[in-house]
Amino acid sequence: MNISMFLQMAAEACPDRAGVTFHHEHYTYADLYKRAQAAASLIRASGKHYVSVLDTSSPAVPVALMGAALAGVPYVPLNYRLSREQLDALVARIQPAYLITDDANYEAYAQLPESVAQTRDDFLSATAEIDVTIDDPASDPNNVAVQLFTSGTTGTPKAAILRHEHLVSYILGTVEFMGAPEEEATLVSVPPYHIAGISAVMSSIYACRRIVQLADFGAAAWLELAEHEKVTNAFVVPTMLSRIIDHLDTIERTPHLNQLQAIAYGGGKMPVPVIERALTLFPDTSFTNAYGLTETSSTITLLGPDDHRAAMASEDPAVRARLGSVGQALPSVEIEIRDEDGAVLGPNQAGEIYVRGPQVSGEYLERNALIDDGWFPTRDAGYLDDGGYLFLSGRADDVIVRGGENISPAEIEDVLVAHPAIIDAAAIGVPSEEWGETVAAFVVRKSEDAINTHEIQHLVKSNLRSSRVPEYVIFEEELPYNETGKLLRRVLREQFSA
Repeated sequence: MNISMFLQMAAEACPDRAGVTFHHEHYTYADLYKRAQAAASLIRASGKHYVSVLDTSSPAVPVALMGAALAGVPYVPLNYRLSREQLDALVARIQPAYLITDDANYEAYAQLPESVAQTRDDFLSATAEIDVTIDDPASDPNNVAVQLFTSGTTGTPKAAILRHEHLVSYILGTVEFMGAPEEEATLVSVPPYHIAGISAVMSSIYACRRIVQLADFGAAAWLELAEHEKVTNAFVVPTMLSRIIDHLDTIERTPHLNQLQAIAYGGGKMPVPVIERALTLFPDTSFTNAYGLTETSSTITLLGPDDHRAAMASEDPAVRARLGSVGQALPSVEIEIRDEDGAVLGPNQAGEIYVRGPQVSGEYLERNALIDDGWFPTRDAGYLDDGGYLFLSGRADDVIVRGGENISPAEIEDVLVAHPAIIDAAAIGVPSEEWGETVAAFVVRKSEDAINTHEIQHLVKSNLRSSRVPEYVIFEEELPYNETGKLLRRVLREQFSA
């Protein structure tokens, strides 16, 4: 099965239903499929080997994604926030390409000899004018559907490969066809070059749910659009949810969001105080924490609405703690925690997270990372509790090794952000002549006199072992995150070294 079948099925089952809303203009599912077929015709005629979108969210994204699938060409969205030098390097790796860009990037790439470049508006105009039927869509499930470049925080970005069979397995295993009533609408504000953005498009299409696109996230814009378009569903990263909550505390008129049925979040670690506040502010909204990776075709574990409610209501510390977990594995997914030697660990033992299942690619253009009969080492660290709930503790490379003792940054951070005077916190390992590594904590306070270094050290010592006490405390106005909510510890290490 080819992922373009999702759009074909939606166009046949609900042709007149709005599929995408952008700048308050609606595109029906029939229109989107017609445009995707036109795009496939243009792509095939160009003879290019890749289709790429270098732009913010717009109707061009689902049209290009599905058009590329129909044409049998990999879809490669690019991060428009990268520097020109970084973009030039990535564009060079996907030549010859059919490139759809914003106006600012068009001039830079219009003259590439091996590429066809179009602005978003020209691409959408062209697909509206062509009336063609693609009778022979590429059907090999082993073909590459999507290629995503990793963030490249260290070294050259790797090209993660997702084949049609992986993405189809994920969607069919998690979404009911036409499962959304006509009034449902999902607000998509995550970048289109992230796996969360791609999965949001595919899952909404298969459910026949209207996609409301927000090109540039801002808390005020998000709330205004959610109210105006009567949004029922949304996906946000933790930093987005935090900013939405903070903004609600500063405005006089609370937006009418009674129709907001469900908010899913993921892409980074969610501070427990933030989700507790969100559950209080939106008591009638169902919250879901979704954890996944690019290499796993998006979500592999879910902490569902019932889990959130049970954790909030429970006086059992073990159940209450699950509010800080990412939930349990999807039915088709297996998860193991392994130590440095590859041995499988038991409940409540921390190690590296391994995952296996039909949606797991674990493949890069440069190499295949699968081992041991299909297991993928995620490089994320964490543990499973007695109920199979997965707790994350950062990247495996982020573990602080102090005097031979492994320390998870997350355990220190959880203690810090639980304090009412602390907005955000991060712990990293820094060089120590005595211990090899020691702990440095970066802290964002509510005010300069809210809490001092000594109080922070005492707070950690009172809740954890003395080895966890940060030797250095650095106060910041904010911590560095990427646009999908992942903490950039590399930047913190550079700041400490400087």
